[in-house]
Amino acid sequence: MVIEQYTITATPKYNFPQTAIDTALPQRFLELSLHSLKQVQNQTLQLNQQTIQQIFNNANNQETLTAQQLIPPTQPIPLNPKPEPTTIAAVDTSSIKLGETSKGIIIAVRGTTIWKKAKNYAYLRVGPFIFHITEENLQEVYRTLLKTYFPEQNPQASPSFLQIPLRMANLLEKWLQTSLAKTMRDSLILFDGSLTAGTADTPTQQLKEILAAARSNGNTVLAFTKVTTLRFNGCLITEAFPTHKPPCLIEVADIKPKPPLALLGEVYVAKLARGNYAFRLDIDRELPAPKRIEAVERLLGNDLIMHGYPETLRLAHILCTFTANEVIAMQHFIQQRYRLKIIERPDMHRLLFGPFGKGEDHHEVV
Repeated sequence: MVIEQYTITATPKYNFPQTAIDTALPQRFLELSLHSLKQVQNQTLQLNQQTIQQIFNNANNQETLTAQQLIPPTQPIPLNPKPEPTTIAAVDTSSIKLGETSKGIIIAVRGTTIWKKAKNYAYLRVGPFIFHITEENLQEVYRTLLKTYFPEQNPQASPSFLQIPLRMANLLEKWLQTSLAKTMRDSLILFDGSLTAGTADTPTQQLKEILAAARSNGNTVLAFTKVTTLRFNGCLITEAFPTHKPPCLIEVADIKPKPPLALLGEVYVAKLARGNYAFRLDIDRELPAPKRIEAVERLLGNDLIMHGYPETLRLAHILCTFTANEVIAMQHFIQQRYRLKIIERPDMHRLLFGPFGKGEDHHEVV
């Protein structure tokens, strides 16, 4: 058996498929990164004891949504892959804590954009940007980045100390999403997450502008959610339709978001491959229903679908995730460049409770 190979190539600088994008936000990221690190010289550094990627759960993004009983019962929408040549692009970002100083924390943020045209994948990685965040500079750093990206938006309350890594990664992600929406033409743009707006990190107007920019260029936004709490008749929507044969979509109507949340996409259960793999899929609700269905069929005809998930979006996640070697390299860089003294504080949970102690990071998801 011969397996067809797909190539992945790095894309230099800001070489998006189209030109004329605004690079102000990553420039400000770089400036604030360097400025914040100047304040950390000659301090002590407690390295983060988990040297793998940390995924921060954002409490503001917890879905408080329910789907009502549908009458008549929802019927699946069968999908027929359309191989009509279509460029597919995806975005993802990640953040990680590198360590703690006597005044704050050192974090790293990175984003990736990847697109597939014909049989070739290309990607752009922005970052990593390393920041020293303290109680004193937290508000300045966040609001400066927010103002750079959305100068017309009213300043929001600054995130808490624990929320700042995720919120800064989210700002970078919104910039990358906007860049794709403005530079791609007649393409499919894949987001990681839902099209639910009205949260602290996704203001409604912000997401509306991204979707409008995408529509104006003939693009369709598809947002895949890997883990959802949205339920239908008491069951998770991704487990509520086990008998429907893939590839198909099941529309989930009559969703009642609690204010201030707003749904900017039509919600579907997407079963795109054989096996017990289903995902929540949000598609821009301003598009007519036939065009939404056609977009998923073009995705099936142009991208690899592994375990029901698009390969382009999977690669975006992989390429933005920090490896253990990268974490060690960044820790070594800041230690040498800023003359930090490495210390090791005792883990009080393990010190007091031995094998029954969960450790200082037991609330973090990895």
